[in-house]
Amino acid sequence: MDRAEHLPQAFPWRTATLVACAIAAAELVALIAAGSALLVHPAKKTAATTTAAAAVTVAHKPVVHRVVVPAPKVRVVAHPLRPRSKVEVLVLNGNGVTGVAHSEAAHLQSLGYRIGAAENAPPHHYGQSMVMYVPGYVKEARRLARETDIKLVAPVDGLTPAALRSSRLVVLLGS
Repeated sequence: MDRAEHLPQAFPWRTATLVACAIAAAELVALIAAGSALLVHPAKKTAATTTAAAAVTVAHKPVVHRVVVPAPKVRVVAHPLRPRSKVEVLVLNGNGVTGVAHSEAAHLQSLGYRIGAAENAPPHHYGQSMVMYVPGYVKEARRLARETDIKLVAPVDGLTPAALRSSRLVVLLGS
């Protein structure tokens, strides 16, 4: 071949691509419609057949009487509510107002709680006061929240055992 021959007219590649895409899209829609028709209709027939078969099967089974023995009751040992004098509370000031932790600690002490410490919380501005508890002290935390009109009770989070010392409840005072 000595030289390449040029076609008299350019091949319409763009038009051919668009036609092929339109045919493929039409086939995809047809396959989805056929697949959904096969999936929906046999399920209805199967459900009706299963129900009819179950009715026939139940009608022919003999009745069997069984004696039901109740399971033994599992006794959950819950600790009684600890007295206030046995619960140590850490009071943290999280609102930035000077002296709030000490006045709240004095109030809690007048209710009978032991005070572990009254100090400032890590530098944040807490929007809401909360009572936090270590595992096993949720009942005591709820009682303390009721007595102080604090709505939020949650497990201790963000405090190390060294920061808690021997306290089991934490009152975090927010604004």
